[in-house]
Amino acid sequence: MCRNIKTLFNFDPPATDEEIQAAALQFVRKLSGFNRPSKANEAAFNQGVQEITIVARQLLDSLVTQAEPRNREVEIARARARAAKRFGES
Repeated sequence: MCRNIKTLFNFDPPATDEEIQAAALQFVRKLSGFNRPSKANEAAFNQGVQEITIVARQLLDSLVTQAEPRNREVEIARARARAAKRFGES
């Protein structure tokens, strides 16, 4: 999985439209192999991002869980700790 795509489900506050759109953009970049598409592919690339954003929002809105919502700050701290351990950063 692309490391830049973060889990967006079951957070308090819920994922923003901007977070979902950023994940969709990363997904389309990964699938297409383009960081920025050529002019010839720009319309298809942008349409893909828009459609995946819509579908991702629908998915997140339809998912259910009995688990407590996760805290963003706690998850960020855990990710930083994993990165420090993995890459030897302090």
